[in-house]
Amino acid sequence: MTTDRFAHDSSEPVLFESALFERYLDRAHAHASEFLRQLPDRHVGARASRDELLSTLRGPLMQQGEDGGVVLDLLAAQAERGASACGSPRYFGFVIGGAYPVALAADWLVSTWDQNAGIYVISPLAAVTEEVAAEWLLDLFDLPRESGVGFVTGCQMANYTCLAAARHGVLRRAGWDVEADGLYGAPRVNVIASAESHITIDVAMRYLGLGTRAMHRVEVDAHGRMRADRLRALLDTLEGPTIICAQAGNVNTGAFDPLREIGRIANERGAWLHVDGAFGLWARASRAHESLADGIELADSWSTDAHKWLNVPYDSGVAIVRHTEDHRVAMTSTAAYLIQTRGAERDAVDWVPEFSRRARGIPIYATLRTLGRDGVAGLVDRCCARARQIADILASEDGVRILNDVVLNQVLVRFGDGDETTRAVVTGVQQDGTCWLSGTTWQGKAAMRISVSNWATSEEDAARSAAAIVRVFRSLRKGEPA
Repeated sequence: MTTDRFAHDSSEPVLFESALFERYLDRAHAHASEFLRQLPDRHVGARASRDELLSTLRGPLMQQGEDGGVVLDLLAAQAERGASACGSPRYFGFVIGGAYPVALAADWLVSTWDQNAGIYVISPLAAVTEEVAAEWLLDLFDLPRESGVGFVTGCQMANYTCLAAARHGVLRRAGWDVEADGLYGAPRVNVIASAESHITIDVAMRYLGLGTRAMHRVEVDAHGRMRADRLRALLDTLEGPTIICAQAGNVNTGAFDPLREIGRIANERGAWLHVDGAFGLWARASRAHESLADGIELADSWSTDAHKWLNVPYDSGVAIVRHTEDHRVAMTSTAAYLIQTRGAERDAVDWVPEFSRRARGIPIYATLRTLGRDGVAGLVDRCCARARQIADILASEDGVRILNDVVLNQVLVRFGDGDETTRAVVTGVQQDGTCWLSGTTWQGKAAMRISVSNWATSEEDAARSAAAIVRVFRSLRKGEPA
């Protein structure tokens, strides 16, 4: 019979027992500690198949339930083979950062406190902590201090939030209230993005009812940067409300659009400039790399991911909007039953799409306070240095070509003469397990994409990973198993 009082028949009274929490938390802590202990040396990719995981996890939902400790053990047992080691110092896929230790610990507290961070009255702690974290981020990025800041799930919702504010702002200037009257009959909004904008921009356009088919695409240069001359020529053909979406950190090359020039053009034309800075915005925290983002302060809104380069746990995106009233009106919701201050206190629901949400700004606060300015800069600089280290090692191998200028933390690599070889190397490295990285298509050609975003990636990790990549490539050239 189960020993979990919460799984008993519903006719029995249920008492709050701290001992039961302690029992489960101790069990979870033991599993978590073991997972973290193995993280630096384990096979980086997941190895279990869907069928293997289903055979263990699938079953009929029981009438009475099972002991919670047994359930925790079951889940933890699948992590070795079924979970990717995304926090590994040799995980280089999809610009995923690891969890900085204090960020993980703070995130545990967030789950324990279980605060709905929607409005101040529910959780003054969450509201004030996020208010301070917002101030620190604006200071760290050197963006207008009066900007509105919203803590969202990731850069998808950060882009959505910023572009919702942009939609409101440009239509308000045209005399249209989109929140009240919708888009039917509204002036058509011109949306401009680079030919290599991130897919989250397109998705945000769908969510906002602006559509993707009508988006105007601007040609990019050989590094994936929007061409400002082409932007200016395009704007000469357009009239009416306009939103320009620029990029700080191309998802493949890490290159930055010419933000100062684009900012000047946007300001001349009265267009709203949004910058997708999912990982690139963090370059503003580094003296060694801040010049890449020169002119970014001219924009009207910015999006970024703290779970990428600040290394806090998922989910943790940030939406920043210069024009606070456009931001608030586009997001806020009210109801008679709510207690909203409209005073100095911060109601997070004014700045994000969700009402019910975890206090995701608290791990950001904890990490910023722990690292300080120098710590954040050091994290960015180390990752960039390790990316260059890997690129240099690979470039010295005959038959390997680095496709991009490694200006940030992204490395694009091509092997041999064809797409087939490059894709085979990517697959072989994933199977090898020393490190994990992904493939992409760059300018019509297959490439390996290496994203270095983890606070713990060392010179040894970089060298070990590069050696594994070279080993797989050499084995394939010889026709041997990797």
